[in-house]
Amino acid sequence: MEPAVNQRLTLALLLCIAPWAVSAAPDTYRLDQVHTRVLFAVEHAGFSQALGTVSGSEGTLAFDADDWRSATLTVSVPLQRLDLGDDKWNKAALARNLLDAERHPEARFVSTRIEPIDATHARVVGDLTLHGVTQEVTLEVTLNAVKRHPMPPFRRTAGFSATTTLSRSAFGVDAWPSMIGDQVQLRIEAEAVRDRSATDPQDTPSVEEPGTPVPADDSEIPSTSPARKRSP
Repeated sequence: MEPAVNQRLTLALLLCIAPWAVSAAPDTYRLDQVHTRVLFAVEHAGFSQALGTVSGSEGTLAFDADDWRSATLTVSVPLQRLDLGDDKWNKAALARNLLDAERHPEARFVSTRIEPIDATHARVVGDLTLHGVTQEVTLEVTLNAVKRHPMPPFRRTAGFSATTTLSRSAFGVDAWPSMIGDQVQLRIEAEAVRDRSATDPQDTPSVEEPGTPVPADDSEIPSTSPARKRSP
């Protein structure tokens, strides 16, 4: 085949596949701090499982529901938002001999690989940095939904549930072993809203779409993001 003909065929092939390559890029989502929460459970002196939560996590997710392996996740968890239901317990957990939140104010998770199981389940493997120590952690993740949110501002939203179990001593949090169990069970409920730089007709409801709530004043509707002051 002549070089000129070969070049034209190659160019034509690239032009054909280019749109597909662009559309295959995963969307970027940002964690909804209001609807994302970490629940933890740890044994309390053999009597019960002490339960606590951490709210206010921030993070970025690149995600394509048709290609889990291309997903990436980076999350920061503010440990000062820890809540065990009692102020004294909170202070004890954040003290220097346990989480030492003054010197290590956040936990950070960065995914390194995704192992798909089926269309709605995957193992998300990544590095968790806690108390100044980094360990590999595997999250068992369920995709609950990815669709346009039914409330303003109608952004495309992905919802996930995840679980894992940590050894606190592996992260150097080893005080009070006779009172506090070593195994810490984590349950994570997360919602992530697609970045506003992304555009999709599905993000804007049709005026003819039945059942779409379109309030006269959006101040009457609770936002899916932290409250913002309205301009006078």
